[in-house]
Amino acid sequence: MAMHNPPHPGSILREDVLPELDITVNQVAEQVGVNRVTLSRVINEHSGVSVEMALKLEAWYDQLGYKGGRAEHWLKMQLAHDLWQARQHAA
Repeated sequence: MAMHNPPHPGSILREDVLPELDITVNQVAEQVGVNRVTLSRVINEHSGVSVEMALKLEAWYDQLGYKGGRAEHWLKMQLAHDLWQARQHAA
């Protein structure tokens, strides 16, 4: 059974979260407490979600009253994406 490429957490933010909230990267960066460039790099899949970023996203989700934004969730998505990418390059 062929596995598909697990999504990068940034794509979830870019394609699902930002449009649903009708919010800009600048607004999210300010609310999350990170530099816009840092968040943009994650959203555009140029950087991964670090432990620190995952904790900041978790706190942001909590402030918004949303469930499902736990740090573990963001880190598991990043790990699944990274492992899949590494396996593709190793094959």
